[in-house]
Amino acid sequence: MCRHLAYLGHGLPMGQLIVEPPHGLFRQSWAPRRQRYGTVNADGFGVGWYAEGDPVPGRYRRAVPIWGDASFADLARVVRTGALLAAVRDATVAGADGEAAAAPFAAGPWLFSHNGAVAGWPGSLAPLVPTLPAGELLSLEARTDSAFVWALVLHRLRGGDPADQALADTVAEVAEAAPGSRLNLLLTDGTSVAATAWGDSLWYLAEPGGDRTVVASEPYDDDPRWTETPDRTLLTATRTEVLLTPLKEAQDAVPPKEPRT
Repeated sequence: MCRHLAYLGHGLPMGQLIVEPPHGLFRQSWAPRRQRYGTVNADGFGVGWYAEGDPVPGRYRRAVPIWGDASFADLARVVRTGALLAAVRDATVAGADGEAAAAPFAAGPWLFSHNGAVAGWPGSLAPLVPTLPAGELLSLEARTDSAFVWALVLHRLRGGDPADQALADTVAEVAEAAPGSRLNLLLTDGTSVAATAWGDSLWYLAEPGGDRTVVASEPYDDDPRWTETPDRTLLTATRTEVLLTPLKEAQDAVPPKEPRT
């Protein structure tokens, strides 16, 4: 399992989202409060962020625990952004692929993270291998379940699917092939966020007036406005709106959506 977070809002130093909160990702790397599987997220970390005027995000990833990177505190203190995705990792298979296996994964404007595990990996997803072109299989960043799930999502995005449908269809496909999988997925292009709650906790914080929207595995502070997303739910968000859709309905052509403010 892992812990992850996406942010949309006004520009601020990354550290105010990751390091400074009393229960931020930095602390969640050794003391998560709502993690259902695993207790320590010390198998690497990563952050991807967007600079103003540039749709392609930058990334910083390491195979060490976030507290073991002496440079990250300075980076997080001075780099400002209005959108990011960050994660701390608890590897499904210890040591697999090092830094390359740390989220966020990236392609074009997209950043992606997977909080969970594919049951029976890798054999359970063998039936899905033929659904991907050979070039996409050969370009996998890592030999992990999360990297393969990202390849499935990215294939749909490249085929023209919107982000929410790409996540919903991928979750349905993987869950059918590997029942019992935990598939909390998080995807952003710097202007919107799509996420799924499937087997572990997912929360969001939406401030009035579009000041900020945060989607995270768990709250990073005790603000009473944090709201838990029900399991088996697709979440889509911008700075001004959060929409929730039961995943069993998300496969429909025009799924009904429940607004949250």
